[in-house]
Amino acid sequence: MVPSGKFPARSADGWAAVLGREQAITLAGLACAVALAWLYLLRLSRQMNDMAAMGMAQMAAWTVSDVVMTTAMWAIMMVAMMLPAAAPMILMFATINRKRRVEDEARYVDTGLFTLGYLLLWGAFSVGAALAQWALHGAALLSEDATKATPLLGSGLLIAAGIYQWSPLKYACLARCRTPLGFLLGEWRAGRLGALIMGLRYGLFCLGCCWVLMALLFIGGVMNLTWVAAITVFVLAEKLVPAGRAVSWATGAVLCGWGLIALRHAWTWAPR
Repeated sequence: MVPSGKFPARSADGWAAVLGREQAITLAGLACAVALAWLYLLRLSRQMNDMAAMGMAQMAAWTVSDVVMTTAMWAIMMVAMMLPAAAPMILMFATINRKRRVEDEARYVDTGLFTLGYLLLWGAFSVGAALAQWALHGAALLSEDATKATPLLGSGLLIAAGIYQWSPLKYACLARCRTPLGFLLGEWRAGRLGALIMGLRYGLFCLGCCWVLMALLFIGGVMNLTWVAAITVFVLAEKLVPAGRAVSWATGAVLCGWGLIALRHAWTWAPR
């Protein structure tokens, strides 16, 4: 119960309106962040296509500046790809956070801190992805523009992604990602630090669910926006459709089959 005099009395409809505004503002902020990320990717993709058309493929060894720019590219790409799938969890956090402030006199915590924790986790992944891209480029396992895996590596990534889709770790992480209310009730922590930690923990489960799918970007091309959009839609479907686990299992079968066919083709045409 809220002591009288500390909060103005409101009807159920009044509090519903407050919660509705909170969710609308949160959703608008997420939509703006995703839109800006996609606009950046569209511009960068156009620039890379222009460079490729002029024969300016990146064949030289990378510098530290190249790694920094690639990390930024991955980070913005993760905002574009992963924030849509995280939106239900972020909206649920905003709703519970507001209700706790009203009903339990809990201190209000900005939903942005939860979102920041989530994005920090994917930012760390972006650093690892950029370093991996650098290493693969140095080992001549990527195309000249450092965006696509060689046929043998690509087939291996497909098979690995397919097998991971069947793993207990995948299903355990997916189960936590698919139940926003259950996650927050089990993981709730008070205060600003608590919100940041919750965001980090949710990001960790999301990373455990989706990291291998991000490796598939090396199949179609790291900056192939059609490929990026397809993975984005798939990640969203895995988390939202009722048969998310069945979708994961079926996708694993498709990826393994595709990888085996690609491996046979790459092996047949590999130079002897």
